Amino acid sequence: MEPAIVVDGLKKTYKTGVRRKTRTAVDGLNLEVATGQIQGLLGPNGAGKTTTLKSIMGFVRPTEGSIRIFGRDAKDSEVHRRIGFLPEQPYFYGYLNPRQTLSFYARLCGLDKTTTRRRILELLELVGLSDSAHMKLSKFSRGMLQRLGIAQALVSDPDLVILDEPASGLDPIGQKEMRNLVLELKGRGKTVLLSSHQLSEVEAICDSVSIIGSGTLRCEGTLDSLLNPSNAYSIVARGRAEGLGAELDGLADEVIEAGGRYTLAVPERHTYEVLDLLRRRGLELERVDRKRVSLEDYFIKLLEGERHER
Repeated sequence: MEPAIVVDGLKKTYKTGVRRKTRTAVDGLNLEVATGQIQGLLGPNGAGKTTTLKSIMGFVRPTEGSIRIFGRDAKDSEVHRRIGFLPEQPYFYGYLNPRQTLSFYARLCGLDKTTTRRRILELLELVGLSDSAHMKLSKFSRGMLQRLGIAQALVSDPDLVILDEPASGLDPIGQKEMRNLVLELKGRGKTVLLSSHQLSEVEAICDSVSIIGSGTLRCEGTLDSLLNPSNAYSIVARGRAEGLGAELDGLADEVIEAGGRYTLAVPERHTYEVLDLLRRRGLELERVDRKRVSLEDYFIKLLEGERHER
Protein backbone atom coordinates (compact mmCIF):
# COMPACT_ATOMS: atom_id res chain seq x y z
CA MET A 1 0.00 0.00 0.00
CA GLU A 2 1.24 3.47 -0.87
CA PRO A 3 2.54 5.44 2.16
CA ALA A 4 0.43 8.33 3.38
CA ILE A 5 3.48 10.58 3.76
CA VAL A 6 7.00 10.39 2.35
CA VAL A 7 9.47 13.09 3.39
CA ASP A 8 12.75 12.93 1.45
CA GLY A 9 15.80 14.99 2.40
CA LEU A 10 13.79 17.80 4.03
CA LYS A 11 15.88 20.81 5.00
CA LYS A 12 14.61 24.11 6.36
CA THR A 13 16.82 27.06 7.27
CA TYR A 14 15.88 30.46 8.67
CA LYS A 15 17.65 33.80 8.86
CA THR A 16 17.57 35.06 12.46
CA GLY A 17 18.78 38.09 14.38
CA VAL A 18 20.12 41.45 13.24
CA ARG A 19 23.04 39.80 11.47
CA ARG A 20 20.67 37.41 9.67
CA LYS A 21 22.55 34.37 10.89
CA THR A 22 21.39 31.11 9.30
CA ARG A 23 19.73 28.62 11.64
CA THR A 24 18.91 25.09 10.50
CA ALA A 25 15.63 23.78 11.94
CA VAL A 26 15.45 20.56 9.90
CA ASP A 27 18.49 19.02 8.23
CA GLY A 28 18.08 16.27 5.62
CA LEU A 29 15.11 14.60 7.29
CA ASN A 30 13.71 11.38 5.80
CA LEU A 31 10.35 10.23 7.12
CA GLU A 32 7.66 7.75 6.07
CA VAL A 33 4.15 7.32 7.49
CA ALA A 34 2.27 4.12 6.60
CA THR A 35 -1.34 4.40 5.47
CA GLY A 36 -3.94 3.40 8.07
CA GLN A 37 -1.53 3.58 11.01
CA ILE A 38 -0.99 5.86 14.00
CA GLN A 39 2.56 7.18 13.90
CA GLY A 40 4.19 9.24 16.63
CA LEU A 41 6.59 12.05 15.82
CA LEU A 42 8.86 12.53 18.84
CA GLY A 43 11.79 14.70 19.78
CA PRO A 44 12.99 17.16 22.43
CA ASN A 45 12.11 20.85 22.29
CA GLY A 46 13.76 22.48 19.30
CA ALA A 47 14.27 19.17 17.47
CA GLY A 48 12.30 20.30 14.40
CA LYS A 49 8.95 18.57 14.96
CA THR A 50 6.74 21.62 14.44
CA THR A 51 8.76 22.76 11.43
CA THR A 52 8.34 19.30 9.92
CA LEU A 53 4.57 19.38 10.45
CA LYS A 54 4.33 22.90 9.02
CA SER A 55 6.30 21.78 5.98
CA ILE A 56 3.98 18.82 5.42
CA MET A 57 0.97 21.12 5.77
CA GLY A 58 2.47 23.67 3.37
CA PHE A 59 2.65 26.44 5.98
CA VAL A 60 6.40 26.84 5.39
CA ARG A 61 8.38 26.21 2.22
CA PRO A 62 11.26 23.72 2.51
CA THR A 63 14.73 24.98 1.65
CA GLU A 64 15.57 21.58 0.17
CA GLY A 65 13.93 18.18 -0.23
CA SER A 66 10.50 16.91 -1.21
CA ILE A 67 7.27 15.84 0.47
CA ARG A 68 4.70 13.52 -1.05
CA ILE A 69 1.24 12.88 0.39
CA PHE A 70 -0.61 9.81 -0.92
CA GLY A 71 1.81 9.79 -3.84
CA ARG A 72 1.27 13.43 -4.83
CA ASP A 73 3.50 16.45 -4.35
CA ALA A 74 2.59 18.23 -1.12
CA LYS A 75 2.56 21.52 -3.05
CA ASP A 76 -0.52 20.25 -4.93
CA SER A 77 -3.42 22.07 -3.27
CA GLU A 78 -5.84 19.26 -4.13
CA VAL A 79 -4.05 16.77 -1.89
CA HIS A 80 -4.64 19.05 1.12
CA ARG A 81 -8.34 18.32 0.85
CA ARG A 82 -7.45 14.90 2.22
CA ILE A 83 -5.73 16.33 5.33
CA GLY A 84 -7.15 17.44 8.68
CA PHE A 85 -4.96 19.38 11.10
CA LEU A 86 -5.06 20.17 14.81
CA PRO A 87 -2.41 22.76 15.80
CA GLU A 88 -0.78 22.68 19.22
CA GLN A 89 -2.78 25.67 20.43
CA PRO A 90 -6.00 25.91 18.41
CA TYR A 91 -7.86 29.19 18.62
CA PHE A 92 -11.64 29.49 18.34
CA TYR A 93 -13.98 32.45 18.62
CA GLY A 94 -15.32 32.39 22.18
CA TYR A 95 -18.67 33.94 21.21
CA LEU A 96 -19.52 31.00 18.92
CA ASN A 97 -20.84 27.60 19.95
CA PRO A 98 -19.63 24.23 18.57
CA ARG A 99 -22.33 24.07 15.86
CA GLN A 100 -21.47 27.54 14.60
CA THR A 101 -17.75 26.83 14.74
CA LEU A 102 -18.00 23.60 12.75
CA SER A 103 -20.37 25.26 10.28
CA PHE A 104 -17.73 27.94 9.72
CA TYR A 105 -15.02 25.35 9.00
CA ALA A 106 -17.39 23.38 6.77
CA ARG A 107 -17.92 26.48 4.64
CA LEU A 108 -14.14 26.91 4.38
CA CYS A 109 -13.98 23.29 3.15
CA GLY A 110 -16.67 23.96 0.56
CA LEU A 111 -19.28 21.58 1.97
CA ASP A 112 -22.92 22.07 0.99
CA LYS A 113 -25.58 22.78 3.62
CA THR A 114 -26.97 19.23 3.72
CA THR A 115 -23.53 17.66 4.15
CA THR A 116 -22.61 20.30 6.73
CA ARG A 117 -25.63 19.55 8.92
CA ARG A 118 -24.93 15.81 8.76
CA ARG A 119 -21.20 16.19 9.50
CA ILE A 120 -21.83 18.49 12.48
CA LEU A 121 -24.17 15.97 14.09
CA GLU A 122 -21.73 13.09 13.43
CA LEU A 123 -18.70 14.96 14.71
CA LEU A 124 -20.28 16.32 17.87
CA GLU A 125 -21.35 12.77 18.71
CA LEU A 126 -17.88 11.41 17.92
CA VAL A 127 -16.07 13.87 20.21
CA GLY A 128 -18.70 13.79 22.94
CA LEU A 129 -19.93 17.36 22.63
CA SER A 130 -23.54 16.78 21.56
CA ASP A 131 -24.86 17.96 24.93
CA SER A 132 -22.76 21.14 24.69
CA ALA A 133 -23.65 21.99 21.09
CA HIS A 134 -25.21 25.35 22.04
CA MET A 135 -22.74 26.39 24.76
CA LYS A 136 -20.44 29.32 24.01
CA LEU A 137 -16.83 28.27 23.60
CA SER A 138 -15.75 30.88 26.15
CA LYS A 139 -17.22 28.54 28.77
CA PHE A 140 -15.41 25.44 27.47
CA SER A 141 -12.65 23.68 29.42
CA ARG A 142 -9.28 22.98 27.79
CA GLY A 143 -10.28 19.36 27.21
CA MET A 144 -13.54 20.36 25.52
CA LEU A 145 -11.69 22.78 23.24
CA GLN A 146 -9.21 20.07 22.29
CA ARG A 147 -12.09 17.74 21.40
CA LEU A 148 -13.64 20.49 19.31
CA GLY A 149 -10.24 20.87 17.65
CA ILE A 150 -10.37 17.21 16.65
CA ALA A 151 -13.89 17.76 15.26
CA GLN A 152 -12.79 20.70 13.09
CA ALA A 153 -9.88 18.64 11.77
CA LEU A 154 -12.39 16.00 10.63
CA VAL A 155 -14.98 18.29 9.02
CA SER A 156 -13.99 17.37 5.46
CA ASP A 157 -13.71 13.64 6.35
CA PRO A 158 -9.94 13.58 5.61
CA ASP A 159 -7.87 10.46 5.04
CA LEU A 160 -4.88 11.87 6.94
CA VAL A 161 -5.14 13.58 10.34
CA ILE A 162 -2.14 15.49 11.73
CA LEU A 163 -2.25 16.27 15.46
CA ASP A 164 0.30 18.56 17.13
CA GLU A 165 0.39 17.96 20.90
CA PRO A 166 -3.30 16.99 21.19
CA ALA A 167 -3.03 16.09 24.90
CA SER A 168 -1.07 19.19 25.92
CA GLY A 169 -2.43 20.71 29.13
CA LEU A 170 -5.07 18.02 29.65
CA ASP A 171 -5.71 16.29 32.98
CA PRO A 172 -5.60 12.45 33.15
CA ILE A 173 -9.29 12.15 32.25
CA GLY A 174 -8.83 14.48 29.29
CA GLN A 175 -5.77 12.52 28.15
CA LYS A 176 -7.74 9.28 28.26
CA GLU A 177 -10.56 10.83 26.23
CA MET A 178 -8.07 12.10 23.66
CA ARG A 179 -6.40 8.68 23.46
CA ASN A 180 -9.75 7.01 22.82
CA LEU A 181 -10.56 9.57 20.14
CA VAL A 182 -7.30 8.91 18.29
CA LEU A 183 -7.89 5.15 18.42
CA GLU A 184 -11.41 5.75 17.09
CA LEU A 185 -9.92 7.62 14.13
CA LYS A 186 -7.74 4.63 13.28
CA GLY A 187 -10.79 2.38 13.61
CA ARG A 188 -12.46 4.54 10.98
CA GLY A 189 -9.60 3.98 8.56
CA LYS A 190 -7.77 7.28 9.10
CA THR A 191 -4.00 7.69 9.05
CA VAL A 192 -2.80 9.68 12.08
CA LEU A 193 0.50 11.51 12.48
CA LEU A 194 0.80 12.52 16.12
CA SER A 195 3.41 14.85 17.59
CA SER A 196 3.56 14.65 21.37
CA HIS A 197 5.69 14.95 24.49
CA GLN A 198 3.38 12.53 26.31
CA LEU A 199 5.52 9.42 25.76
CA SER A 200 3.26 7.11 27.76
CA GLU A 201 0.30 8.14 25.59
CA VAL A 202 2.32 7.59 22.41
CA GLU A 203 3.37 4.15 23.61
CA ALA A 204 -0.25 3.26 24.38
CA ILE A 205 -1.74 4.16 20.99
CA CYS A 206 0.92 4.40 18.27
CA ASP A 207 1.83 1.59 15.89
CA SER A 208 5.20 3.14 15.09
CA VAL A 209 7.30 6.18 15.94
CA SER A 210 9.83 8.47 14.33
CA ILE A 211 12.26 10.17 16.70
CA ILE A 212 14.12 13.26 15.56
CA GLY A 213 16.89 15.23 17.19
CA SER A 214 18.64 18.39 15.99
CA GLY A 215 16.56 18.29 12.82
CA THR A 216 17.58 14.78 11.72
CA LEU A 217 15.92 11.39 12.00
CA ARG A 218 17.46 9.36 14.82
CA CYS A 219 15.30 6.25 14.46
CA GLU A 220 12.04 5.03 12.96
CA GLY A 221 10.12 1.79 13.31
CA THR A 222 7.34 -0.11 15.03
CA LEU A 223 7.26 0.00 18.81
CA ASP A 224 7.96 -3.73 19.02
CA SER A 225 11.04 -3.47 16.81
CA LEU A 226 12.43 -0.53 18.78
CA LEU A 227 11.50 -1.49 22.33
CA ASN A 228 11.99 -5.25 22.04
CA PRO A 229 14.85 -5.66 19.54
CA SER A 230 15.89 -9.03 20.96
CA ASN A 231 12.33 -10.36 20.61
CA ALA A 232 12.49 -11.71 24.16
CA TYR A 233 9.83 -12.53 26.73
CA SER A 234 9.57 -11.74 30.42
CA ILE A 235 8.26 -14.69 32.44
CA VAL A 236 7.30 -14.49 36.11
CA ALA A 237 6.63 -17.70 38.08
CA ARG A 238 6.05 -18.41 41.76
CA GLY A 239 7.27 -21.39 43.79
CA ARG A 240 10.39 -23.20 44.99
CA ALA A 241 12.55 -25.31 42.69
CA GLU A 242 16.00 -26.44 43.85
CA GLY A 243 18.62 -26.12 41.11
CA LEU A 244 16.29 -24.38 38.64
CA GLY A 245 18.93 -21.78 37.79
CA ALA A 246 21.30 -24.46 36.51
CA GLU A 247 18.54 -26.01 34.36
CA LEU A 248 17.78 -22.62 32.83
CA ASP A 249 21.40 -22.05 31.90
CA GLY A 250 21.53 -21.54 28.12
CA LEU A 251 17.75 -21.08 27.92
CA ALA A 252 17.22 -17.79 29.79
CA ASP A 253 19.29 -14.64 29.37
CA GLU A 254 18.48 -13.55 32.91
CA VAL A 255 17.21 -15.34 36.03
CA ILE A 256 16.25 -13.41 39.16
CA GLU A 257 14.99 -15.34 42.21
CA ALA A 258 13.63 -13.47 45.21
CA GLY A 259 11.06 -14.42 47.82
CA GLY A 260 9.93 -17.57 46.05
CA ARG A 261 9.37 -15.74 42.77
CA TYR A 262 11.38 -16.18 39.58
CA THR A 263 11.65 -13.42 36.96
CA LEU A 264 13.16 -14.60 33.69
CA ALA A 265 14.23 -12.94 30.43
CA VAL A 266 13.86 -15.59 27.73
CA PRO A 267 14.59 -15.40 23.97
CA GLU A 268 11.54 -16.22 21.88
CA ARG A 269 13.10 -19.42 20.50
CA HIS A 270 13.31 -20.88 24.03
CA THR A 271 9.97 -19.63 25.39
CA TYR A 272 7.95 -22.84 25.07
CA GLU A 273 10.84 -24.96 26.36
CA VAL A 274 11.17 -22.77 29.47
CA LEU A 275 7.42 -22.73 30.09
CA ASP A 276 7.34 -26.52 29.90
CA LEU A 277 10.28 -26.76 32.33
CA LEU A 278 8.58 -24.45 34.83
CA ARG A 279 5.39 -26.51 34.75
CA ARG A 280 7.29 -29.78 35.23
CA ARG A 281 9.08 -28.27 38.24
CA GLY A 282 5.72 -27.35 39.74
CA LEU A 283 5.98 -23.57 39.52
CA GLU A 284 2.88 -21.42 39.07
CA LEU A 285 2.99 -18.97 36.15
CA GLU A 286 2.04 -15.40 37.05
CA ARG A 287 2.78 -13.54 33.85
CA VAL A 288 4.21 -13.95 30.36
CA ASP A 289 4.86 -10.69 28.49
CA ARG A 290 7.02 -9.43 25.69
CA LYS A 291 10.11 -7.95 27.31
CA ARG A 292 10.25 -4.29 26.37
CA VAL A 293 11.98 -1.20 27.63
CA SER A 294 9.67 1.77 28.08
CA LEU A 295 9.47 4.32 25.30
CA GLU A 296 10.59 6.97 27.79
CA ASP A 297 13.78 5.02 28.65
CA TYR A 298 14.48 4.36 24.97
CA PHE A 299 13.92 8.03 24.09
CA ILE A 300 16.20 9.31 26.86
CA LYS A 301 19.00 6.88 26.02
CA LEU A 302 18.78 7.64 22.29
CA LEU A 303 18.94 11.41 22.74
CA GLU A 304 21.18 11.47 25.79
CA GLY A 305 23.33 14.56 25.75
CA GLU A 306 21.25 16.39 23.14
CA ARG A 307 20.04 19.06 25.59
CA HIS A 308 23.62 19.60 26.72
CA GLU A 309 24.80 19.94 23.11
CA ARG A 310 22.16 22.58 22.41
